[in-house]
Amino acid sequence: MRRAHLIELHEQSWFPSFLRDEITDTLQCGMNRFRAYAPVVPLLQNVLDATRSPLIVDMCSGGGGPWLDLSPRLQGNARASLQILLTDKYPNLSAFQSASAASQNHIAFHSAPVDATNVPPELRGFRTMFTSFHHFRPQEARAVLQNAVDASQGIGIFEITRRAPSTIACMFLWALLPFLFTPWIRPFRWSRLLCTYVLPIIPLVLLFDGVVSCLRTYRPQELREIIAKLSATEYQWEMGERANPRGEVPIAYLIGYPRPKILTM
Repeated sequence: MRRAHLIELHEQSWFPSFLRDEITDTLQCGMNRFRAYAPVVPLLQNVLDATRSPLIVDMCSGGGGPWLDLSPRLQGNARASLQILLTDKYPNLSAFQSASAASQNHIAFHSAPVDATNVPPELRGFRTMFTSFHHFRPQEARAVLQNAVDASQGIGIFEITRRAPSTIACMFLWALLPFLFTPWIRPFRWSRLLCTYVLPIIPLVLLFDGVVSCLRTYRPQELREIIAKLSATEYQWEMGERANPRGEVPIAYLIGYPRPKILTM
C-alpha cells in the first residue's frame, strides 16, 4: 500500500474553526480515555533522561494531545519539575486552558500559532508530535526534523496510525466512539452535541480524516530516507514500533537528539 498524500478536512484553512476545535477536543478525549500512547512512556523517559530537558514542546497539539494521561506518568518518575508546552498552527485555546487547569499547571500553552517547520527559537525543549507527522509531505516532514536539528533540540515523533487494512478498519469503530463519550468531553459545548447526535458531522469527519491519516502515515523505510537527507551528523536517531501490551495497534516512533559530547582530558 503506497503512501497517498490526501487532505484531512480539519487541517484545511477553510475548515470552520469552531468545528476544528470540536474535532481536536474529541481526538484529545479519545487519546486520553483509552490511554492510546501509554506504551511510549518508557521511551520518553529514556530520552528525557538522556537530554536532561526540563521542558517538552508539543507541536500540532490539537486539543491537547495525550498529555493529560502522559504527564502524570512522567511526573511520577522523579520528574516533578517537567513542564509540557502545547503549541499548534491553529491553537485550540479553550482546550489548552482546560488541559492546563486539569494538570495542576504542569501543562502550559503557547497562545500564538506555531509552525512545526519553523518553531520560534525561544521555544527550547524536547519536541514531540503525536499522530500529526503524517500531515506533512516528505519535504515538509524533513523541514520539521531539520528545524529541530538546527536548533539543537531533540524531537520525538509518535504515530498510532498505520498503512494497513486492519488499522483502516479500526477507523470505522473510532468514528462511532463520539456517540458514546461526547457528553463527557470538556469544555462542554451544546454545538458538539448538535454536530454529533443531530447532524453527525464530527463522526463523519473523524472517519474520513482517520482513513486518510492511515494512508498518509510514513513507514520506517520512508522515515530512514527522510533522515538520510538531513544535515545532522551529530544526532542520534532511534526508530521502530512500540508494542502495545493490550494487543492493540503498535505505535511507530522516531526519536532524534544531539549526541552527548564526550569530554577529553
